[in-house]
Amino acid sequence: MEKWVVTAKKADFQEISRKYGIDPVIARIIRNRDVIGDEAIDQYLNGKLDDIPSWKLLKDIDKAISIISEKIAQGCRMRIIGDYDIDGVTATYILLKGFKRLGANVDTYIPDRIADGYGIHDHLIEKAREDGIDTIVTCDNGISAADQIAFAKSLGMTVVVTDHHEIPFEDTDTGRMYKLPPADAIVNPKQPDCAYPNKNICGAVVAMKLVFALYERYGIPESEKEDYLEPAAIATVGDIMDLKGENRILVKEGLVRLPHTKNKGLKALIRAIGLEDQKITSYDIGFRLGPCINASGRLDTAMRSLALLQCTDEEKAAKLADDLKALNDSRKALTEQGTEAAYKLIEGSDLKNDKVMVVFLPDCHESLAGIIAGRIREKYHKPAFVLTRGEKSVKGSGRSTENYSMYEELVKCDKLLIQYGGHPMAAGLSIEEKNVEDFRHQLNENCTLTEEDMIPKIVIDVPMPVSYINEALIRQLAVLEPFGKGNTKPLFAQKNLRVLKVGIYGKNQNTVKLQLQDPSGVVMDGIYWGEAKEFAEFARTHETISVTYYPKINTYMGRESLQIVIQNYCA
Repeated sequence: MEKWVVTAKKADFQEISRKYGIDPVIARIIRNRDVIGDEAIDQYLNGKLDDIPSWKLLKDIDKAISIISEKIAQGCRMRIIGDYDIDGVTATYILLKGFKRLGANVDTYIPDRIADGYGIHDHLIEKAREDGIDTIVTCDNGISAADQIAFAKSLGMTVVVTDHHEIPFEDTDTGRMYKLPPADAIVNPKQPDCAYPNKNICGAVVAMKLVFALYERYGIPESEKEDYLEPAAIATVGDIMDLKGENRILVKEGLVRLPHTKNKGLKALIRAIGLEDQKITSYDIGFRLGPCINASGRLDTAMRSLALLQCTDEEKAAKLADDLKALNDSRKALTEQGTEAAYKLIEGSDLKNDKVMVVFLPDCHESLAGIIAGRIREKYHKPAFVLTRGEKSVKGSGRSTENYSMYEELVKCDKLLIQYGGHPMAAGLSIEEKNVEDFRHQLNENCTLTEEDMIPKIVIDVPMPVSYINEALIRQLAVLEPFGKGNTKPLFAQKNLRVLKVGIYGKNQNTVKLQLQDPSGVVMDGIYWGEAKEFAEFARTHETISVTYYPKINTYMGRESLQIVIQNYCA
């Protein structure tokens, strides 16, 4: 069951259309994205890198610059400890490249997902001390590692944390108490007293800000900052940050540069997945490039992805890129198996009645838990955790719905968990197996989601007759890109379309092509991907149908024609 709702935000669309030379439909979509006022609209349409807030607004960044430049001057050994996902790998690459450019005596360690787990641990600190490391710099982790950082400090080490995850807190009678680690400097925009306006930058962008700050101190040419825009854009999309304001500008700029990248590793990966000489979109990063970078940290070691980004030899880069693509293909097959097992477990038990789904798949590869949790959320429209049996404890990943802050709900289960961290929309945890059932019950007892909250809402931007579609409008829709979380692809809808022709096509028989006629007599081609037989049967047995859609220009054998891509349908 779905609930279709039309976004009806008010503004003078004709005036916005006139002022910015855009179709009133485009003006309406921009208003639907809560972009209000001349300055915001202008930045949305024409935002440039100069519009991005200064790194100087980040709390503790001056401290971090002073510490790092002093350590570089003294030749102290430094180690960057990152994370094994796309954001952590790109953040590590950014810091490593930036520090080496300044002559730092630096190396890196990205924890192994299974052997080490997420973030900085005591054994990694002990290893750093054995290796003669003086300073640890974290990226995309560290904010919730108070005990581990205290241990590093007790050994006389210097620690700089760069992170973007939620600050651990405790709700007390006197209000919320934030618990910061005892690091020498903490650069994280989510600190309550940090003046940086965008609280939703990813770890790689925090790392990039630190490198930019150091480059300014060392007088490095401005042009060298360009090298960091592509990895920052990849991380922003891959870590599912809101594509608003600064993030949208960064992704836009990165996407323009990616097809002509000078990074030999990225170039090889773009070629390996068949995107060479093509326009690269945020969708391509999210579903093609990004998963390959993530795959090494899931099924092997994230150091492979880091090696790809650092590679300067074309032959080696091609080999690494092919390996990552093959790993990602394996990951896809394993994900399908795990997802099927999860659905079977849910449907065969009372799990399906829970408001928050906690699915324990002991034998599933722990690296796939987050992806499978995402699939469960999509299918059941509920927050979902997938737990797997790790070497020392049960580990899990969660994916949430917009109206459920996963991290805040984990805080309430603090006593049952060994370790946890994350965002409102995604989180990771470790827990003793004996506590799994209690964890499930506590999450559900605390859950305030209503039945209404769990009905999937299809949010329509504009109810628009297909007769209004023309080539100029479709080409203008490109000004709204890049699409993603916080700046979703527009959705249009029309009722009472007569079905003239229906056919099922494709190697896997998963494509429906049809001809539709709107009440004014205009005929439009439509295409639908998904449960083809089900949709074709529906279209054939109903005189008229209502659809949500996105218009596109279809190019076939050199000929262009208008077409709508159908997303949802009903009678």
